[in-house]
Amino acid sequence: MSRSRFWDPDGTTYGVPTYPWRLAPDGLATRAQLRARGLRPGGQEIAAQILWRSRRPRPGVRAAYLYRIDLAKPVRPMTPARWEALAKANAARRTCPGCGLDRGYTIPTSLGVCVTCADASALAA
Repeated sequence: MSRSRFWDPDGTTYGVPTYPWRLAPDGLATRAQLRARGLRPGGQEIAAQILWRSRRPRPGVRAAYLYRIDLAKPVRPMTPARWEALAKANAARRTCPGCGLDRGYTIPTSLGVCVTCADASALAA
């Protein structure tokens, strides 16, 4: 499978300009790259995409969407209310539904309860 498979700069094959891994033109960036610059897409449409073949546990074709840097807007600053909401959300993720204690770490979704409660239920079974 060659890199040219994903070379479609005019978007005739994939409907949006498409480039292989590491060959996107200047002036375009992913959400993560925009965020690193203190920017966000700001409601703009996807300008292009990068496609590549993945060999991860779920193989296949993966995509990263690109946005125009010149149309990106600055990231909105965190307000006190947003900081408070974020703190409450993180506290809820650390609170075990089994024992009700804040465990200081994010409760694993695979267990549904803290490790202590999961171990206790495994021993009881």
